[in-house]
Amino acid sequence: MREYIKTYITKIDARLNNNEELTKEEKQIFKDKITYFAHERLIHLLVTLFYVIYTLVFFFMGMVSLYFLIPFFIGIIFLLFYIPHYFFLENAVQYMYKLYDKIFKVK
Repeated sequence: MREYIKTYITKIDARLNNNEELTKEEKQIFKDKITYFAHERLIHLLVTLFYVIYTLVFFFMGMVSLYFLIPFFIGIIFLLFYIPHYFFLENAVQYMYKLYDKIFKVK
């Protein structure tokens, strides 16, 4: 997904920097992709929040028994990789909002 978003944003950005006008169909596709990527971002936010809660629960359970610290550390490792991915999606969608303003000349 990361490469797909990068490629699409680069393509649209290059066309806008060359002052090329997008067709009506391309504008509609761009709107649809913003919707899809924003939905993807929402799903990843929910998954991130779930894993943060999961990790915290196992942290507090680890105070009762050390065996619960194993899933806690698994959750920490997962979050160390997942949070940067979520922030990439967040930043990409926000950048697409800026591109939307350029495409539709919104001030």
